[in-house]
Amino acid sequence: MQEFTGQEENSILPVPIEQEINIKADVKALGAMYLALRRFQPTITNVSTLKAGLIGGLAGVAARVPVYTLQGLQSEAVQGRQGRRYHVAERVAIACAHRVVCVSPSLQKRAHELGLIPVHKTVVLGVTGVRPLPPMAPELTATQRNQLGLSKDRPVIGFVGRLARTQGIPELIHAFQRVQLQVPDAALLLVGDYEEDAPGAAEVRQLIEQTPGVIRAGLVPDVSPYYPLMTVMAFPACHEGFSTMALEGAAFGLPLVMTNTAEAHDLVKDGLTGWYVPAGDPDALASALITALLDPAEARRRGEAGLQWVMEHFSPQRVQERWADYYDELLRWRELGTQHPEKRVMDILFSGLGLMLLGLPMLGLAGLIRYKLGSPVLFKQVRPGLAGQPFTMYKFRTMTDERGPDGELLPNAVRLTAFGKFLRSTSLDELPELLNILKGDMSLVGPRPLLMEYLPLYNERQARRHEVRPGLTGWAQVNGRNALSWEEKFEHDMWYVENRSFALDLKILLMTLKKVLNRDGINADGEATAPRFKGTHPS
Repeated sequence: MQEFTGQEENSILPVPIEQEINIKADVKALGAMYLALRRFQPTITNVSTLKAGLIGGLAGVAARVPVYTLQGLQSEAVQGRQGRRYHVAERVAIACAHRVVCVSPSLQKRAHELGLIPVHKTVVLGVTGVRPLPPMAPELTATQRNQLGLSKDRPVIGFVGRLARTQGIPELIHAFQRVQLQVPDAALLLVGDYEEDAPGAAEVRQLIEQTPGVIRAGLVPDVSPYYPLMTVMAFPACHEGFSTMALEGAAFGLPLVMTNTAEAHDLVKDGLTGWYVPAGDPDALASALITALLDPAEARRRGEAGLQWVMEHFSPQRVQERWADYYDELLRWRELGTQHPEKRVMDILFSGLGLMLLGLPMLGLAGLIRYKLGSPVLFKQVRPGLAGQPFTMYKFRTMTDERGPDGELLPNAVRLTAFGKFLRSTSLDELPELLNILKGDMSLVGPRPLLMEYLPLYNERQARRHEVRPGLTGWAQVNGRNALSWEEKFEHDMWYVENRSFALDLKILLMTLKKVLNRDGINADGEATAPRFKGTHPS
């Protein structure tokens, strides 16, 4: 690491972080991380793993753009009080992040199912890439076998990782004992070291030392020489996140036996590139390992298929290109967000003052909406903001949830009641957007936030509307609002982007007040809502 950072003109600022939750040590680590970030002043903070995400995320809030790389869900691996602690820690780490990069689609899906992350806040880029490992020289492999006491044809189950209970080592040892009943000459090769301070450390050590056929290579600087010794690799952890060791093993052509976690679905295709087994089930683990050892042709077939799968989906070049593009996107967002600081100051002052003055009336209005239109009172929708970055926009609801006999929602025109029309005509439904303005998702003045699905429909000029934060009101709103055609709206938006100034914003705010009082340009003729944008068609 020191050599790499020296070549890249980067710096290392070490911050010790304990793996397990420890309040005293974690507070100390948080302080050290905060000081490190203050010293380094990063534009983007990328934190990974649960504890780094928690500590680095909290400290990284000051850096404005913390990115949390979600490698796994530890809360699903541990039950009871410890599991609840992990769940809270995951939620805090995720809440601190501007975006969450999930290392695999399956992990993203599981995080969404658990309600940990809104869909719009996640992106899948991949955390690493892997190249095919070069074949080892036969004499080196033979030397390695001799040093470990392994004969050339001896079947070997391989494991790479921490020798700890959380890694499923007890289940692996018990499964290996069952394997030995049918494959007496099988060996279990453990590449890794004990975690002396981990829960159950004494039990793990005793199981390993008292089980014949277990060979421990210890902690090694390079794992690659050990892959040629293995027949199959086992990953018995209930949860470990996205395993780079599994990628490397697959890149060497080894079949994998993995517990059926969310992350496994992106590493192993059950029946094609390896085997799934239930977590915490030594019998199922033993059965899969026995199949791999007694049917070398099938194991070889799955290993070759796994190699092809990994090379297709986890090439380093593809992963690095995705990360580079994403960082460029974030840097662009940060650059645009720091322009016109006086505008941001005005947004904070006006939105904060508005919430203080209108807080109680808004609560009363919310109660009335709840009574007349039902709940939830707030309408939430993901909209594209500055640089197209998604955010959740808040508005008061203006429609009921009335459904027809078939269970489908009735048309908008039917569900938009007289009270809902009043909220829209007076723009009272827009008041919750003051929260978006205070948070920095929106501005008092700017192009109105449209739908995410419109983004690919913009031409190059129209896309420039995202060079500024979307607004509570804008130049298009004071020049016709929803009575304008889409082309006219975009032209007004572009004029604002190209001519924006503090004086223009004040002018638009005053014009907006007049428009609201006169209830001008609320909707297109005959429409309960504005017509949908279908793209600009060349004439």
